Amino acid sequence: MSFKIDLNCDMGESFGNYVLGCDYEVMDEISSANIACGFHAGDFMVLDKTIKWAIEKQVGIGCHPGFPDMQGFGRRNLELSPDEVEKLCTYQLGAMSAFIKKYGGKMQHFKPHGNLYIMTYTKAMNGDASWAEALGRAVLAFDPSLIIMSFAGAPTKDIWKSMGLRVASEVYPDREYNPNMTHVSRRVPGAVIKDHYRVVERAVMMAKEHKIVAMDGTVLENVEFETMCVHGDNPETLQGLQDINKAFKANDVEVTPLANIIR
Repeated sequence: MSFKIDLNCDMGESFGNYVLGCDYEVMDEISSANIACGFHAGDFMVLDKTIKWAIEKQVGIGCHPGFPDMQGFGRRNLELSPDEVEKLCTYQLGAMSAFIKKYGGKMQHFKPHGNLYIMTYTKAMNGDASWAEALGRAVLAFDPSLIIMSFAGAPTKDIWKSMGLRVASEVYPDREYNPNMTHVSRRVPGAVIKDHYRVVERAVMMAKEHKIVAMDGTVLENVEFETMCVHGDNPETLQGLQDINKAFKANDVEVTPLANIIR
């Protein structure tokens, strides 16, 4: 039996003379790239070359909007109004689209970054859909054909589907999970898994069995998802992705862009 999955990674997070990740090499190992738009990371020069590389390597391009917080890498909470959230995303969609147009490419998906993503999800879990709806409005106004990414098992998936959006659920083999399918906080030691051999084992289990083993040992079964994210801001990323791809080939898992999965 053959399985299809999108493998995505965060890209374009360097700034000026400061280089984060090895984006050019990593793009050979993924099918979709979530590219920073200059708010939580990246700049206009980095955005330009990252989009150029993605088009050259036929990698699906995703807008990766974050909070205006470079110092905190978009991983600190900001209390914004839903209207501010919508405009924040619209601004970053517009910036990215200019560079994509320059190189004759096409945007494939939209994935919120860091705490913009987490806060949207947390609010929705607690019955407040305002941020999720704000993100949805930004995408719909820009291009309703875009695929928007949601944490697997999150209420945001149903919110965005009800708005008429195309939604892809995602999982993270390099992040520890709680039994309720939320991510273990990065403040907890071991929340981000650095051992790429363990990441590979988790990736294969997720792809073939749709299972996740939570940090406390709870086995989460029947996890529905179409895309898998491996973080690009650590030195183990390239080797880890190479090993994941080898393991996927050995297990009949085909890596392909989201546009080939979400119709």
